[in-house]
Amino acid sequence: MHVTRFTDAKPYEAKRHHAMVALQLQGGAESATEAFTCGLSHFLPGGGAEMSASAAEKLYVVVAGEVTVITDGGEVVLGPLDSCHLAPGEARAIENRGNAVASMLVILSKPKS
Repeated sequence: MHVTRFTDAKPYEAKRHHAMVALQLQGGAESATEAFTCGLSHFLPGGGAEMSASAAEKLYVVVAGEVTVITDGGEVVLGPLDSCHLAPGEARAIENRGNAVASMLVILSKPKS
């Protein structure tokens, strides 16, 4: 078992994101997960992520506030404990359109080697 205490979680860079701080909870440099990584993203008001796609499968779970997830198929507002799945290669943008910080668990699949 590998435990990551929230107080010990390390920030990491997330490309094409703005007004956001991401903390690595599991995977990456934090633990030896084989299939996925898990982070916690805090989006300031006006923060978000540019429209982009990656090879990773993504799960988003909002834990506080609201975020808008935009895809080629439309957009959806996610509130606390709402979640969404994005398939590998599916482009998305993220926006915090509110005045409160929005926090979201981000679970990403690791590329198969």
